[in-house]
Amino acid sequence: MRETPQDLQELQALLDASLSRSGSHLRSIINDERTLTAEQVSRVLRGMCVLTVSTVTAKGEPRISGADGHFLHGKWHFGTARDAAKARHLGARPAISAAHMRGEELGVFTHGTAEVLNPHGGEPAADWPELLAYFKEFYGADGFNWDEDVVFYRLQPHWMTVYAPDFDKLVGGPSA
Repeated sequence: MRETPQDLQELQALLDASLSRSGSHLRSIINDERTLTAEQVSRVLRGMCVLTVSTVTAKGEPRISGADGHFLHGKWHFGTARDAAKARHLGARPAISAAHMRGEELGVFTHGTAEVLNPHGGEPAADWPELLAYFKEFYGADGFNWDEDVVFYRLQPHWMTVYAPDFDKLVGGPSA
């Protein structure tokens, strides 16, 4: 788990605020008995998690695609080719929604803004060296031309909720 105590505190505040601002229908599905704490979310979302990412075209049309999601420090991180439609959409309109689902066992739903971590020719995010080391370890140092081929994003969430009816089933046994 890469989350600091502050990361977990911020994530828990986001999860609590998001659920409290949700409508009655969502709260009838996701409630205290069918959700996870920030610490539990961080335990479950390890390694690469397939995300569905929703962006918007210049005409305001929604587009959905897949991405390798990495949940690090309480936020989603993902990459794509610099010339991908997703990168063009996010460059012009950084509003984003993402979901990670595992059957009926887990649903993580997030809305927010995409922050470019390694802009082409620009100043990278302050924590880019740490994140780049993680991505190189995960994908292999020679997996990409890290400066030219790929752009990575952090989803800065303003809303996030988690559906999980059985935490123990997700982690393979009773929680500690």
